[in-house]
Amino acid sequence: MKTYYAKPGEVEREWLLVDATDIALGRLASEVASILKGKRKPKYTPNVDTGDFVIVINASKVKLTGNKLATKMKYRHSGFPGGLKETSISEMLAKRPERVIEGAVKGMLPKNTLGRAMGKKLKVYGGAEHPHQAQNPRQITLEV
Repeated sequence: MKTYYAKPGEVEREWLLVDATDIALGRLASEVASILKGKRKPKYTPNVDTGDFVIVINASKVKLTGNKLATKMKYRHSGFPGGLKETSISEMLAKRPERVIEGAVKGMLPKNTLGRAMGKKLKVYGGAEHPHQAQNPRQITLEV
């Protein structure tokens, strides 16, 4: 019996819709990363992008456990002396809730060309509306 390896040209992709309302951020991110990698498919191959497209709606209603809304910070640096900027997660959820979920999911993907290709299949929206109705996404509920 030979081991099956998926070829990039014969991968069938599906569009999946996930509602992030009242789901813990880390649990949501790990499930979405697993779908983007293709680990839920029987033809999973580690070195080939076999995952599906994922649309996450209601990103502004994601749940953070504990005291993370007040204490968790995101940092960025301009490269100049004294250029460290910090933003709390509560500010990010108020202004750009998509970035919170994108950052959590992309942190769970491989840090290489394949991981960047997987990250491009993630579409995140703060509200319940999304422009991907033509792809007929299938709504799924995560076992979280």
